[in-house]
Amino acid sequence: MRTVTVLGAGSWGTALAIHLARVGHDVRLWARDGALADTMSAARCNGVYLPDVPFPDTLSVTSRLADAVADSELVVSAVPSHGCRGVIRSASPDLAAHAVIVSATKGIEAGTLLRMSEVIAQEAGAAHPVVVLSGPSFAIEVARQLPTAILAASTDAAAIALVQHEFRGPSFRLYGSDDVAGVEIGAAMKNIIAIAAGVVEGLGLGHNALAALITRGLAELTRLACAAGGRRETLAGLSGLGDLVLTCTGNLSRNRYVGVELARGRSLPDILAGMKMVAEGVVTTGAALALGARHGVELPITTQMAEVLDGRTDVRSAIDVLMLRRQRSETDNLIIG
Repeated sequence: MRTVTVLGAGSWGTALAIHLARVGHDVRLWARDGALADTMSAARCNGVYLPDVPFPDTLSVTSRLADAVADSELVVSAVPSHGCRGVIRSASPDLAAHAVIVSATKGIEAGTLLRMSEVIAQEAGAAHPVVVLSGPSFAIEVARQLPTAILAASTDAAAIALVQHEFRGPSFRLYGSDDVAGVEIGAAMKNIIAIAAGVVEGLGLGHNALAALITRGLAELTRLACAAGGRRETLAGLSGLGDLVLTCTGNLSRNRYVGVELARGRSLPDILAGMKMVAEGVVTTGAALALGARHGVELPITTQMAEVLDGRTDVRSAIDVLMLRRQRSETDNLIIG
C-alpha cells in the first residue's frame, strides 16, 4: 500500500481516487471546497459528480492541501488547466522530497502556451518527476470498473514504470511512452475537435461529415504535435486517435455537448452556466491557435471553432468555410506561408 494524493474532486479526480483505493492504496482526495469535502466524507461518495459510486474504506477526503500531500509518494493533479499552476504552487512546499507527480489534466496554459507537465515542472521543481496520464477514459466508466486503456508518458523511465505498476488494475491498463509533447498536444487538441463534432451532430449533418471531421481533426492535431516536438506515431495511438474518437462520438463528452448545444442555437455563456464540469476545449482553443501560429502550423478546424466560441460567426457559416476551403492533396503539410 502506498499513500497517494489526488488533487481535484471533479469527476475525473474522484474516479481516479476511487480506482487507486480499490487497487490497494491509501488515498487522500483533495477538494478545494471545504463544504464539499465535508459532504463527501459524510456521504462516502461524490454526490455532485459520481453519486452512485461509493468510496472505498481507504479513501479519505480533505480540503487542507498541506495535509493532502504530506508524505505522499504519488500526487495526482486532476484540477482544471486554468487552476493547475496555482494548486501546484501552493502544494509544492509540502510535497514529499521525491514525490512523483501525475498530471491528469488535458490542456494548454493560456498566455505561456505551456503544456500541463511543463507548468507542474516549473512550480514543483526538478526533484519531482512528472508523468502524464492520458487516453480514452470517461470518468464514470473508470469508476464503474469498465475496461480502460491509457498512456503514462514521461521522460523518466522509472517514473513511468512506477505509475504503470501502482495504477494497474483488473480493468485499468497502462501503456508507456516517452513522447510527452505528442501525448499532451493530442490530448488538448482533441477537445477542440470534439466541440466541432458536437456541431456536426447538432446540425444533423450525418455520419459522412462526422467521419471526415474526425479524420481531418486527427491530421490537424498531428501537425501541431509534430511541430511542437511530438512523434507522428503517438497521435495514431491511445492519446491521439483513441481519445479523439471517444470524445467526438461519446455521449458523455463535455466538449461534444458544448458543440451540440451551440448547434441548437444556445449561447456559450448559457451552455457553460448549466454545466457542472469544465469543458477544456473552450479554454484551450485560443491557446492552441497561438501555439499553431508560433510553430507556423495551419489549424482550420480550430480557427473556425474559435470564431464560433468568440461569437464572431455562427456554426453553419463555420461549416461552410471549412467545406469551401481550397482543395489540396490530403498529405499537404499545410504550413503557413
